Parts: sequence; structure tokens; C-alpha cells
Amino acid sequence: MDVERWVNTFAPDAVSHDPVGTPAMHGHDELRKFITHVMSGFDTVGLKENSVFINGYSAAVKWTGEGVGKNGKAIRFEGIDVIHCNEHGKITSVHAYWDPAPMMALLMS
Repeated sequence: MDVERWVNTFAPDAVSHDPVGTPAMHGHDELRKFITHVMSGFDTVGLKENSVFINGYSAAVKWTGEGVGKNGKAIRFEGIDVIHCNEHGKITSVHAYWDPAPMMALLMS
């Protein structure tokens, strides 16, 4: 739930497609707005890596998210991220494959 810690995992000029098919987010300011919006619906939320496949500076990660919404409902969601990093270990791009609609419906109910 630490927005700045999460944003700091990205390079300043990073691009995120989260989820794929929505407009890309560019840079720390847009990433900060995104994660702040997502976290605003939760009392607690986190991701657990189920499988990680690494090749050089890139990785594919199958993950499961779990949390408790501000409405008290337990929420579970899943996806796969394809992540590219630079030589300093900062994320330069993310392509997140998941459907946030069921999660958002639970948060809003």
C-alpha cells in the first residue's frame, strides 16, 4: 500500500500497459495516479507471484492479487505481467494481461 515505493520500482520514463488494451501510462506521474486510484478502493491489497520466468532483463510473472475493499468484501484477481527492466533493475515497460472489471464490480458493490 506504499505508493511511492511502488512507483520507485519504475524508471522515470517507464511505460505501462495495465491492462493491455487500455491507454499506456508514461512516467512516474501517470503511474502514481494509476496506483493511487487502484488502492483507493481497498483497505488492504497485495500481489503474490505464483510463477516467475526470467530471461536477461525481462520476466513474465503469473500473479494473484488479494485484498479487502473499503466495502469490507474480500477480493481476489489474477493476471500475467510481462516486464522489461534496465541495467539498474528499474522497470522500463510492463504489459499486464488481466481483466479488472470483476475486481472493480466487487469494489463498487
